[in-house]
Amino acid sequence: MESHYVLSLIFRTARREDVPAIVAMLADDPLGALREGDPNDERYLAAFERIDADPYDELIVAERDGKVVGTMQLTYLAGLSRLGAERCQIEAVRVAASTRGQGLGRKMIEWAVDRARARGCAMVQLTSDRTRTDAHRFYDGLGFTASHVGYKLKLD
Repeated sequence: MESHYVLSLIFRTARREDVPAIVAMLADDPLGALREGDPNDERYLAAFERIDADPYDELIVAERDGKVVGTMQLTYLAGLSRLGAERCQIEAVRVAASTRGQGLGRKMIEWAVDRARARGCAMVQLTSDRTRTDAHRFYDGLGFTASHVGYKLKLD
C-alpha cells in the first residue's frame, strides 16, 4: 500500500516494529489498561502476522515526524445482504495521548471512510464501548448513526 500524506501526517500499513507503540496506545485508557499486557508479548506479534497476511485486514498507523501517533484496524467483511455488498469495519481506533485534541482522530476516520469508498464498500461500521460517551459524540459528529445495538459474548 502506498503512503498517503495529509499535511505533515502519513497514513500507512503498520510494520512489525510498530507493534509495541500500537499496543501502548491500546492500553492507554481505563478500558485498555484492564485488558492489555506487555507490548512485547509474542501473542501480539502473532496477531500482527495474521492481520498483515490477510488481504481483508489492514492495520493502519498514523505517523508524524517518524513517530506512530495513531492506529486503527480496517476489516473488509463480505456478506450477502445489500446485494452482496462489502462492509468496512473500523476497530481499535486510538490516538496517542500527546496528540489528542489536534484533529488527528477526525483525519484518521475520514481517511478510513475514503479508503472504504474507494474499495467499493457500501457501508462503514464500528462499535464503541457504551461507556465511551466522548467517542460517541465524536462519531455522531462525523455522520455515523447509532443505528444498532451490539452484543458481545466473552469466551474464556
